[in-house]
Amino acid sequence: MHGKHLISVALLWAGLTAIGELLVFADLFPAVGSHEAEDFDSIFRFLLILGIPVFTFVIAVVAYAALTWRIRGERPAEDGPPIRGSGWVPRIWLAVTGALAVFVMIHPGLTGLAKLQSSYTAYGWGKEEADLEINATAFMWQWTFDYPDGTQVSITKGKEVVIPVNKHVRFNVNSIDVVHSLWIPAFRMKIDAIPGRTTYMTVFPTELGAYDEDQSYRVQCAELCGLDHSKMWLPIRVVSESEFEAWLASLKSEGK
Repeated sequence: MHGKHLISVALLWAGLTAIGELLVFADLFPAVGSHEAEDFDSIFRFLLILGIPVFTFVIAVVAYAALTWRIRGERPAEDGPPIRGSGWVPRIWLAVTGALAVFVMIHPGLTGLAKLQSSYTAYGWGKEEADLEINATAFMWQWTFDYPDGTQVSITKGKEVVIPVNKHVRFNVNSIDVVHSLWIPAFRMKIDAIPGRTTYMTVFPTELGAYDEDQSYRVQCAELCGLDHSKMWLPIRVVSESEFEAWLASLKSEGK
């Protein structure tokens, strides 16, 4: 009987794992709009591939136990005898899950962090390396984005953030009141806006895109900051370099 239960749980685990692993490669993620988004999506998928078998094993055991040994009829007056784990099964479980935890700390944990830091060293912290710098200022409940030529856009002026494709764009992020957070879902990048301190976020857009076509193209505050937090967002549009220059010129001519 014991072997029958193990086989049943194993089959249920295999089925749930197969379904979960197939969903990893389904088109369920937001639009991939930048080089950073590609990196983060690949890391996330890798972690899902490793984590799904562990998750589905727990679900399979709990579901099978609940369906097989659930109480039928009159409820007993007292609990049954305690069951204590022993033998090779818990030892293998501890060894496998412990090894997985150490592995993901190293890769993609430390290796991914090193890659991100090297990218910021090349394109973020070095002011001369960014193709375009935009000063982003947060306050309750609005963003303002100042371009190098003096152009400013906000919820009331310009009403969209426009950046060129295939260029390294650095956002210098500040806040003048409370902590906010600048988040662009299509780029998978987010950085806190902290009063009295400038933080930085560098992105390399690889695809043309706009909020009208995909709502992940937006600049959103991702830190609960008060009553109108949900309204603290702006559309973002990624365009060709020539279209970007034309957009800047049009704002200047309109006095925005």
